[in-house]
Amino acid sequence: MADAERLLVLVRHGQSEWNLKNLFTGWRDVDLTEQGIAEARAAGRKLKAQGIAFDIAFTSVLKRATRTLDLMLEEMGQKNLPIIKDQALNERDYGDLSGLNKDDARKKWGEEQVHIWRRSYDVAPPNGESLRDTLARTLPYYVQNILPRVLRGERVLVAAHGNSLRALVMVLEKLSPEGILKREIGTGVPIIYRLAADATVAEKKDLAA
Repeated sequence: MADAERLLVLVRHGQSEWNLKNLFTGWRDVDLTEQGIAEARAAGRKLKAQGIAFDIAFTSVLKRATRTLDLMLEEMGQKNLPIIKDQALNERDYGDLSGLNKDDARKKWGEEQVHIWRRSYDVAPPNGESLRDTLARTLPYYVQNILPRVLRGERVLVAAHGNSLRALVMVLEKLSPEGILKREIGTGVPIIYRLAADATVAEKKDLAA
């Protein structure tokens, strides 16, 4: 499968219980909903239909990402794939917002302030991380641990979170801080990248449909 060399696939976890309840989740360890389980299984089936098999997978230490990965691999018939878990791939830490309903947070701090925390690049919520902070831990991990494997020709799957994956997408797609804030990453949607030898993207395919 020469065409599968330098393959990197990113998948955001399926819908979580707190996504459904409109709560800030961050590092809180919540599970998938029934819909999230279905999204994870569907992602595995989509990748299998593409004829893709992986050499290794990376994920965060949070249940919603690890379970998504397990369900995908089950659908692909790759349950014995080596998996590396690291908190560098965890979701952005929302600090004092964690566990709060987004509407309640708006009542407490005001619509504008909550919008700034959610959608600015470098403003962190109280005791939490900005998107820039999340990039600062996720990108070095990618460069040191994930990218070298891809460039060696290994086929790598990463199951993580909206904001930790934004860090990788920002680099892969050469997006500005403003551009990455507008980039939505759907739950359970595989994004397939084939990289050139210089680590730039030669081809991208989004399996949202």
